[in-house]
Amino acid sequence: MSQPSASFVDGVAAVVEEKIVLKSDLNQMANMMAIQQRIDPDKDFDKYINLRVAVLRSMVDQKILLEMAEEDTTIEAAEKEVDQALEQQIETILQQAGGKAAAEKMLGQSINSFRSEFWFDMRDKIVSEKYQQKMLAKIKVSKKDVLSFFKTYKDSLPFFPTEAKIRHILIKPEPSDSIKKETLSFLNKIKDQITKGDDFGALAEKHSMDPGSKKKGGDLGWVKRGSLLKNFEEVAFTIKPKSVSDPIKTEVGYHILEVLERKGNKARVRHLLISPQTSKKDEEFAFSFALSLRDSISTVDVFKSFAKKHSKDYQTSEIGGDLGWVVPSTYPIKEIGQAIGLIDLKECSPPINTSFGFHLLWLEKIKSGGKPNLDSHWPKIEMMALNNKKMNWYENWLKDVKHKFYVRIFD
Repeated sequence: MSQPSASFVDGVAAVVEEKIVLKSDLNQMANMMAIQQRIDPDKDFDKYINLRVAVLRSMVDQKILLEMAEEDTTIEAAEKEVDQALEQQIETILQQAGGKAAAEKMLGQSINSFRSEFWFDMRDKIVSEKYQQKMLAKIKVSKKDVLSFFKTYKDSLPFFPTEAKIRHILIKPEPSDSIKKETLSFLNKIKDQITKGDDFGALAEKHSMDPGSKKKGGDLGWVKRGSLLKNFEEVAFTIKPKSVSDPIKTEVGYHILEVLERKGNKARVRHLLISPQTSKKDEEFAFSFALSLRDSISTVDVFKSFAKKHSKDYQTSEIGGDLGWVVPSTYPIKEIGQAIGLIDLKECSPPINTSFGFHLLWLEKIKSGGKPNLDSHWPKIEMMALNNKKMNWYENWLKDVKHKFYVRIFD
């Protein structure tokens, strides 16, 4: 028979010295973890109960850490830090639950209620984690420790994937000037319609090319400063609320937007996006331009300067197109992952065609994968040895320190 999590009667789940863990707090935390691990209490109650037991054990351990942290005046959590961590947690819950309604159903309360109730739990979580990190920072591994770890676990260590350090320059096909002018004219006509009384949402649902917000009348919900495309954000936080902007150009096309509400660093925004379409001729021009750049690149320094000047990937252009270390076999842009195995070290690749445009790649270094060995994978094995030592030390420390406190579990 189905037994929803709300069936637990509130009360005290555990006590650590003078600190208590309420069953309602335990349920709240267990429900949040269930969302993250995609466990539905109505469909898999036994699995949920096991999760709840583990969560309670973790909450008791956290109370012990808090008792210890209170004696350390260097450990604190600023209000702004707690607010930011809480908002990130809520965003994660909403994404993993698949929306606000599903999240509120699993949590058993509204998001606003969760936000106010969980604030203090988040503060305690940050304080306890900081104290734990401070202790674990003292743990180091010697060469002897690494050799001993490898000898003990070498047969059970996973195979390491091949890794590559790469840079890229993204050249996007640009629509012709005539298409851009048509797009701007169309958006200005829509703005005029809205100004004369037509419904923004209905027009966005009909014309917008943003699949994520189109069906919601262009509504993006509450957005934070720093999370939007630069030009879009600048208008979103300066335009007068309830007015419609002029067309705004961003990396994804042209928008008109309306700010429905604004509170500090947050704004509730809706928009209508039109992305000018490129022609075959535009694509051929972009390919030819990428090819001409490739012919001029002879060193990594030239590649970096070209990335800064020409790349349309604005997140990496300022750092020379650096994508860091990637695993080719699992890289999200599969064409790039496949190309890495075919291009030469320290040479510019031919243009690689993806849905984003044409990429020029520079392969700087390769880390071979395969069965772990000390010659090729020392840094990785050293980190695994360190984490293992930290985990063992922490478990032993917690077992010893528990005896210093009054702990009782009722749940």
